[in-house]
Amino acid sequence: MLIIPVKDGENIDRALKRYKRKFDRTKTMRNLRSRKQFVKPSVSRRAQVIKAKYIQQIRTAEEQG
Repeated sequence: MLIIPVKDGENIDRALKRYKRKFDRTKTMRNLRSRKQFVKPSVSRRAQVIKAKYIQQIRTAEEQG
């Protein structure tokens, strides 16, 4: 449960913005969406390898110029 303390005289829009930012940082929606359907461990591992290869390609391209 997220708790956002609102100070006296604080604008409600600012408090809402803090709530939204805190909500995004907890990754609640991302976890909820990922749990909606089962993903096999081999598929998730393959996705991690593909992402790692992509990032490695970008880093080597930056090093080479």
